[in-house]
Amino acid sequence: MTRPTFSKNDFAHALKKVRLAKQISQEEFSLASSRTYVSTLERGIYSPTLNKVDELAEVLGVHPLALLTLSYLKKSKSCSVSSLLERVMKDLSDIDHG
Repeated sequence: MTRPTFSKNDFAHALKKVRLAKQISQEEFSLASSRTYVSTLERGIYSPTLNKVDELAEVLGVHPLALLTLSYLKKSKSCSVSSLLERVMKDLSDIDHG
């Protein structure tokens, strides 16, 4: 059985893109993280835990999956939101019915 391949994520780009689109400063994350930590995430120096993704998404006012989806779209230029979500739905369906 061949395993499907997928691109690596670019969480740094996704976080910065959403933050700028929502016009939120790094300082506004102070309840969830320090400005310095958010900066290191946006520069790709650190990768957040899932709990931290939840906290960041809450500050941004988006669902955590929106951040993660954008993370994988950036690296895969041939991938659209709908094709990526279709792939995820198929994977979930396969797991649920497996």
